[in-house]
Amino acid sequence: MSDVTAGETAPVPRQAKAVRAAGGGLQAIPGVSELWNTLRNGDIALALGVMTIIILLILPMPPVMLDIFLAISIVFSVLVLMTGLFIQQPLEFSSFPTVLLIATMLRLALNLASTRLILANGHEGTGAAGHVIEAFGSFVMGGNFVIGIIVFAILVIVNFIVITKGSGRIAEVAARFTLDAMPGKQMAIDADLSAGLIDEGEARTRRKNLEDESSFFGAMDGASKFVRGDAIAGLLITFINIVAGIIIGVVQKELSFSDAAHTYTLLTIGDGLVSQIPALIVSTAAGLLVSKAGVRGAADKALSSQLSGYPKALGMSSFVMVILSVLPGIPMIPFLGLAGLTGWLAYRSTRQMQETAKQEAMTQRIAAASSESEKPAEPPISETLKMDELRVELGYALLPLIKGEGPEGDQLTEQIKALRRQIASEMGFVMPPVRILDNIQLGANDYVIKVKEVESGKGQLFAKHYMVMDPQGGQVKLPGTHTTEPTFGLPATWVESQYREDAALRGYTVVDPATVLATHLTETIRSNVADLLSYGDVQRLLNEIEGEQAKLIEDIVPSQITVSGIQRVLQTLLAERISIRDLPTILEGIAEASGYTRDPVSIAEQVRTRLARQICAANMSPAGYLPLIAMSPQWEQAFLESIVGDGDNRSLAMAPSKLQEFVQAVREAFEEGAKLGEVPVLLTSPQTRRFVRSIVERFRAHTTVMSQNEVHPRIRLKTVTSV
Repeated sequence: MSDVTAGETAPVPRQAKAVRAAGGGLQAIPGVSELWNTLRNGDIALALGVMTIIILLILPMPPVMLDIFLAISIVFSVLVLMTGLFIQQPLEFSSFPTVLLIATMLRLALNLASTRLILANGHEGTGAAGHVIEAFGSFVMGGNFVIGIIVFAILVIVNFIVITKGSGRIAEVAARFTLDAMPGKQMAIDADLSAGLIDEGEARTRRKNLEDESSFFGAMDGASKFVRGDAIAGLLITFINIVAGIIIGVVQKELSFSDAAHTYTLLTIGDGLVSQIPALIVSTAAGLLVSKAGVRGAADKALSSQLSGYPKALGMSSFVMVILSVLPGIPMIPFLGLAGLTGWLAYRSTRQMQETAKQEAMTQRIAAASSESEKPAEPPISETLKMDELRVELGYALLPLIKGEGPEGDQLTEQIKALRRQIASEMGFVMPPVRILDNIQLGANDYVIKVKEVESGKGQLFAKHYMVMDPQGGQVKLPGTHTTEPTFGLPATWVESQYREDAALRGYTVVDPATVLATHLTETIRSNVADLLSYGDVQRLLNEIEGEQAKLIEDIVPSQITVSGIQRVLQTLLAERISIRDLPTILEGIAEASGYTRDPVSIAEQVRTRLARQICAANMSPAGYLPLIAMSPQWEQAFLESIVGDGDNRSLAMAPSKLQEFVQAVREAFEEGAKLGEVPVLLTSPQTRRFVRSIVERFRAHTTVMSQNEVHPRIRLKTVTSV
């Protein structure tokens, strides 16, 4: 035994040198290395295999090559059958329709190649088409071609009528029911996702499995037609070979009728058997695959566990065979043997079930004893501190809205899911998930919306009813329960579903319960969106910024402003329903303003100037202009004189009577604008905007108050009135 140290070369055996030399010689041939690497690719090999099958349909083949391809066909079909037996679920063999098509094309190509050999060389003897066909024909026929024809016909009938037709029907029904159940399954996945039971990755995986399942059974429904066509083609090819072979043998090759019939029939039946046996095997595999829907595990384990799970069935089978064995003329030994075998299986299955029951009972007693001896662990106190950001509590009569009973349940979960996407698109951050709970303390038809577990809205819904409202604001003249729309306070009426079409014909607005709740939830979230923006949300938004803007964050955080300060600025913007989606522009405004002030409110005012285009676009009228209600110089002067303090500590100290006069003036101005069909904004000076907003938001929370610096130069303006 010799050691090899660094820098030395181990001795190479002579055989290895020879192999290496031979391989090197092949690699040295120009183009061989590239050809070998190309053939090693699976897609190239598959393409060459399909092209080979097509070539078999055109070019003649020697008998030796036909024997090789027939053997490949038989082995390939057996491999398909074994794979169908051992897979755990049908989707593991999702490529079966493609495999079935390739196997069918291979058998048809071999049929055509063997037909060419039989008709061309059949007069030379039974070995004219290769030894495989000769062996199958001689073994099955036993020297009598009538027997061969009958056996072949029976095989075709079994394959075509029994297996193929049954598996095709199963595939058709499975495809139909899978497609019908697909929307419900998708809605169930979305419901679990909205309820927080699964995450996005699990939902994506379930949707992919659902799509694969529907595609698989749909493809299996069509693939079953391949086997049916193959059986019909086999019958036609066999008939043509026998008739044409006898004609060629008698007329052209001058054989006697009996010799021609014997030779060509043997070759034709052998050819048919060689093609039909693999077809029968593949058809059986297809039947196993489609009939395995809903059964998990390999076929042997599934059958053994289910057939042996009922000892009474085995015992009754044993009893019936004992009765049959004593009937006159019935052979006793086979039936008694089978009766003994099934009886033993029934006894063994009963014992196993009893042992399993004893073990389960003992395990339960041990678990009960241990639970009694051990003090139950108290849940940690931290669990009680967790708070739901958004929660919807429903009365018991509204449970169908979340359990998917009817269209309302599916629609509610879909609308909540769409709501989260809409808020993310409008406001610029992903709102927390909505938790839906039932609350027996509420009325049967009541619901409550809570933000951070504080009630922010409530209302009443009636499942399987519809809320009908008059667009003119009047009372609905339909039988039902009169109520008030919970979001905007309009008069409404809950009517039964039979009055839905009547209400639509009268021009009323008809809304289902899920939409009523989703609309109320939307407005509640928009009113409290500032409170929902947490420190973690801001940190995630900052981490997602890439490129040159990330350098800006490094420059201002924490040297000029902290993440908490950025959160306060963003909350100030969201409180007035200004989207923070354009975060880079907002950060540029923060960087500019933080050089001379640390007050988040003052920084937010500077940021609003940067967002002038966005703010104006959000308040544009359909006609393409910005409707305004201007503050008069008298009121501007009154507000400026009422501001006390210096720098960031300024506040408004206006007399209550003066404030009441201002509130009345604003109300009258906006009522005048509403009569003109406008939804105007209140325009003030930059110095007074924040103070005017603090007054207006108390009685007109949704009214937009803009400063003159926030009006983009290219925006068309229209002054509706003035205050």
